Amino acid sequence: MPLLPFDPIDEAAAQWRRRWDGVPAMHAVTSLMRVQQLVLGRLDAILKPHGLTFARYEALVLLCFSSRGSLPLGKMGERLQVHPTSITSIVRRLEADRLISRRPHPDDGRAILAEVTEAGRALVELATADLVAADFALGSLSDTQLETLSELLRPVRRAAGDF
Repeated sequence: MPLLPFDPIDEAAAQWRRRWDGVPAMHAVTSLMRVQQLVLGRLDAILKPHGLTFARYEALVLLCFSSRGSLPLGKMGERLQVHPTSITSIVRRLEADRLISRRPHPDDGRAILAEVTEAGRALVELATADLVAADFALGSLSDTQLETLSELLRPVRRAAGDF
Protein backbone atom coordinates (compact mmCIF):
# COMPACT_ATOMS: atom_id res chain seq x y z
CA MET A 1 0.00 0.00 0.00
CA PRO A 2 1.51 3.38 -0.97
CA LEU A 3 2.25 5.87 1.78
CA LEU A 4 -0.05 8.85 2.04
CA PRO A 5 1.59 12.28 1.71
CA PHE A 6 -0.31 13.40 4.85
CA ASP A 7 -1.42 12.00 8.19
CA PRO A 8 -5.05 10.90 7.69
CA ILE A 9 -5.76 11.20 11.41
CA ASP A 10 -4.57 14.82 11.41
CA GLU A 11 -6.82 15.45 8.42
CA ALA A 12 -9.77 13.78 10.16
CA ALA A 13 -9.12 15.94 13.23
CA ALA A 14 -9.15 19.10 11.09
CA GLN A 15 -12.49 18.05 9.59
CA TRP A 16 -13.83 17.09 13.02
CA ARG A 17 -12.85 20.48 14.48
CA ARG A 18 -15.14 22.20 11.94
CA ARG A 19 -18.16 20.29 13.24
CA TRP A 20 -17.65 19.12 16.82
CA ASP A 21 -15.68 19.51 20.01
CA GLY A 22 -13.45 16.86 21.55
CA VAL A 23 -10.66 16.96 18.97
CA PRO A 24 -7.87 15.84 21.36
CA ALA A 25 -9.85 12.79 22.50
CA MET A 26 -10.97 11.96 18.94
CA HIS A 27 -7.38 12.26 17.68
CA ALA A 28 -6.00 10.13 20.52
CA VAL A 29 -8.58 7.35 20.24
CA THR A 30 -8.30 7.22 16.45
CA SER A 31 -4.50 7.06 16.74
CA LEU A 32 -4.75 4.36 19.39
CA MET A 33 -7.11 2.24 17.32
CA ARG A 34 -4.94 2.58 14.20
CA VAL A 35 -1.80 1.63 16.11
CA GLN A 36 -3.66 -1.39 17.53
CA GLN A 37 -4.51 -2.50 13.99
CA LEU A 38 -0.93 -2.01 12.79
CA VAL A 39 0.70 -3.73 15.76
CA LEU A 40 -1.72 -6.66 15.77
CA GLY A 41 -1.18 -7.15 12.04
CA ARG A 42 2.58 -7.20 12.54
CA LEU A 43 2.37 -9.57 15.53
CA ASP A 44 0.13 -11.95 13.60
CA ALA A 45 2.60 -11.85 10.68
CA ILE A 46 5.47 -12.73 13.03
CA LEU A 47 3.47 -15.59 14.54
CA LYS A 48 2.04 -16.95 11.26
CA PRO A 49 5.07 -19.17 10.51
CA HIS A 50 4.40 -20.83 13.87
CA GLY A 51 0.76 -21.46 12.95
CA LEU A 52 -0.40 -18.97 15.59
CA THR A 53 -2.31 -15.74 15.86
CA PHE A 54 -1.61 -13.36 18.72
CA ALA A 55 -4.83 -14.49 20.43
CA ARG A 56 -3.76 -18.14 20.33
CA TYR A 57 -0.24 -17.19 21.44
CA GLU A 58 -1.65 -15.31 24.45
CA ALA A 59 -3.70 -18.36 25.44
CA LEU A 60 -0.65 -20.62 25.26
CA VAL A 61 1.44 -18.17 27.29
CA LEU A 62 -1.31 -17.94 29.91
CA LEU A 63 -1.29 -21.73 30.29
CA CYS A 64 2.52 -21.78 30.47
CA PHE A 65 2.38 -19.16 33.24
CA SER A 66 -0.18 -21.12 35.27
CA SER A 67 1.27 -23.15 38.12
CA ARG A 68 -0.02 -26.48 36.76
CA GLY A 69 0.04 -25.65 33.07
CA SER A 70 -3.75 -25.83 32.98
CA LEU A 71 -6.74 -23.60 33.63
CA PRO A 72 -10.51 -23.90 33.35
CA LEU A 73 -11.80 -22.41 30.10
CA GLY A 74 -13.86 -19.87 32.02
CA LYS A 75 -10.80 -18.65 33.92
CA MET A 76 -8.88 -18.38 30.64
CA GLY A 77 -11.61 -16.20 29.19
CA GLU A 78 -11.57 -13.97 32.27
CA ARG A 79 -7.81 -13.58 32.30
CA LEU A 80 -7.57 -12.96 28.56
CA GLN A 81 -10.69 -10.78 28.70
CA VAL A 82 -12.39 -12.48 25.80
CA HIS A 83 -15.93 -13.75 25.29
CA PRO A 84 -16.57 -17.43 26.14
CA THR A 85 -17.27 -18.14 22.46
CA SER A 86 -13.86 -16.74 21.54
CA ILE A 87 -12.01 -18.77 24.14
CA THR A 88 -13.79 -21.92 22.96
CA SER A 89 -12.68 -21.20 19.39
CA ILE A 90 -9.10 -20.47 20.47
CA VAL A 91 -8.91 -23.64 22.57
CA ARG A 92 -10.48 -25.76 19.81
CA ARG A 93 -7.83 -24.59 17.34
CA LEU A 94 -4.94 -25.10 19.77
CA GLU A 95 -6.24 -28.57 20.58
CA ALA A 96 -6.51 -29.44 16.88
CA ASP A 97 -2.85 -28.43 16.55
CA ARG A 98 -2.00 -30.59 19.60
CA LEU A 99 -0.65 -27.60 21.49
CA ILE A 100 -3.11 -28.10 24.32
CA SER A 101 -5.39 -30.85 25.52
CA ARG A 102 -8.80 -30.59 27.13
CA ARG A 103 -9.76 -32.70 30.11
CA PRO A 104 -12.45 -32.69 32.79
CA HIS A 105 -11.74 -30.59 35.87
CA PRO A 106 -10.93 -33.00 38.74
CA ASP A 107 -12.88 -30.97 41.33
CA ASP A 108 -15.69 -29.42 39.28
CA GLY A 109 -17.65 -31.81 37.09
CA ARG A 110 -19.03 -28.93 35.02
CA ALA A 111 -15.69 -27.37 34.11
CA ILE A 112 -13.19 -28.29 31.44
CA LEU A 113 -9.46 -27.68 31.81
CA ALA A 114 -7.18 -26.67 28.99
CA GLU A 115 -3.67 -27.99 29.54
CA VAL A 116 -0.61 -26.97 27.55
CA THR A 117 1.30 -29.84 25.96
CA GLU A 118 5.08 -30.12 25.66
CA ALA A 119 4.68 -29.19 21.99
CA GLY A 120 2.75 -26.09 23.08
CA ARG A 121 5.47 -25.11 25.55
CA ALA A 122 8.16 -25.57 22.92
CA LEU A 123 6.22 -23.46 20.42
CA VAL A 124 5.77 -20.67 22.98
CA GLU A 125 9.56 -20.54 23.40
CA LEU A 126 10.16 -20.26 19.65
CA ALA A 127 7.37 -17.75 19.05
CA THR A 128 8.41 -15.63 22.02
CA ALA A 129 11.98 -15.45 20.73
CA ASP A 130 10.66 -14.11 17.41
CA LEU A 131 8.40 -11.56 19.12
CA VAL A 132 11.20 -10.35 21.39
CA ALA A 133 13.57 -10.09 18.41
CA ALA A 134 10.95 -7.91 16.68
CA ASP A 135 10.43 -5.79 19.82
CA PHE A 136 6.78 -6.86 19.76
CA ALA A 137 6.38 -4.58 16.72
CA LEU A 138 7.14 -1.52 18.87
CA GLY A 139 10.81 -1.12 18.01
CA SER A 140 10.33 2.51 16.97
CA LEU A 141 9.88 3.41 20.65
CA SER A 142 12.59 3.50 23.31
CA ASP A 143 12.21 1.59 26.57
CA THR A 144 11.45 4.89 28.32
CA GLN A 145 8.76 5.70 25.75
CA LEU A 146 7.28 2.20 26.15
CA GLU A 147 7.11 2.64 29.92
CA THR A 148 5.51 6.07 29.48
CA LEU A 149 2.96 4.64 27.04
CA SER A 150 2.04 1.88 29.47
CA GLU A 151 1.62 4.39 32.30
CA LEU A 152 -0.46 6.73 30.13
CA LEU A 153 -2.84 3.89 29.27
CA ARG A 154 -3.14 2.54 32.84
CA PRO A 155 -5.81 5.06 34.02
CA VAL A 156 -7.91 4.38 30.92
CA ARG A 157 -7.75 0.64 31.61
CA ARG A 158 -8.54 1.17 35.30
CA ALA A 159 -11.51 3.46 34.54
CA ALA A 160 -12.88 0.83 32.14
CA GLY A 161 -12.79 -1.80 34.89
CA ASP A 162 -9.84 -3.71 33.44
CA PHE A 163 -8.45 -4.18 36.95
